[in-house]
Amino acid sequence: MSKHTRRIDHWQDPDAPKPTSRKASASVFVRNDEGAVLLLRRTDNDLWTIPTGGIKKGETVAQCAVRECEEETGLKVEIIGLVGIFSSPEHVIVYMHGDDVNEVRQPINVCLRARVVGGVVKPDPKEAQEVRWVAPGDLGDYSVHPALQRRIEIGLGDQEPYIE
Repeated sequence: MSKHTRRIDHWQDPDAPKPTSRKASASVFVRNDEGAVLLLRRTDNDLWTIPTGGIKKGETVAQCAVRECEEETGLKVEIIGLVGIFSSPEHVIVYMHGDDVNEVRQPINVCLRARVVGGVVKPDPKEAQEVRWVAPGDLGDYSVHPALQRRIEIGLGDQEPYIE
């Protein structure tokens, strides 16, 4: 997708377009020593999210999560666990370039837990407008898509990995 691509996420929307593809992605749920959650504000839809991206050929889910976190936030992380696997058909993503729909995707996401092991916060201007550590009690002040909010809420819990 080019830097001019716009993203529109649908959640539990009966009028959402039908998916034309499925693609695996990895996201990373990172907390600091104070318990704050690492969030970034996307450039393509202006919503807050956790670091997330598509898995490339030749890389593992964990490698993708580590790479995406560093690319989007500047922080190096190590994987320490699994939040869950998210594949609900209720989440559909439309990618548009100008007025043309490029793709309608039903994502499959593996969300991993991680901790920071290096780097400095430096958002990639192509993907993230800004990066912040957000206290759990302040998450309601941020515009987060419901599908990503589920990952964050499950990540904040201490339950077994979530699988759908």
